[in-house]
Amino acid sequence: MSFTYEDVGATRENAAFCPPGFHPLHLRARLGEGEEVFRRAAETVLTWEMHRALGVGIDATADRAAPGVDVTVTLAGVIKAPCRIVWTVEESRRAGWAYGTLPGHPECGEEAFVVDRTGDGTVWLTITAFSRAAKWYARAGGPATRGLQHAYARRCGAVLRRLCAEDSLD
Repeated sequence: MSFTYEDVGATRENAAFCPPGFHPLHLRARLGEGEEVFRRAAETVLTWEMHRALGVGIDATADRAAPGVDVTVTLAGVIKAPCRIVWTVEESRRAGWAYGTLPGHPECGEEAFVVDRTGDGTVWLTITAFSRAAKWYARAGGPATRGLQHAYARRCGAVLRRLCAEDSLD
């Protein structure tokens, strides 16, 4: 299957990029501070744990994000959203990945989940995306669909922050 949009990988080089006709999403959530929070957050994002903790179904062809891995996200037990990892990054202060939509996804576009540790030690989750409706029900939702996407991104930050905090209590 091929991607359902042209600018595959665009979120890697320019998080602010948004092709004409697509809607941008950019959210940054503070997760905590320090190397241990960064390591835990990076591993949680790279292994789908954050997504599973959100309560969405994840069916992936690998246990860890890597270019070419196919992932189907299931929402509310009924909406299937097939994607493919287009890029990953695993550096000493930055880790994450982006997936692009495949045929059958209710949206068309790309979404990136990146954890980074800034110079002062603060750890952040940044979610960037560009998308547009691909299925009739996503188009019918209009602004409400985009509102749900933003709420989902905010929930990713809250869940990841909680998972990192819980791990520090062990």
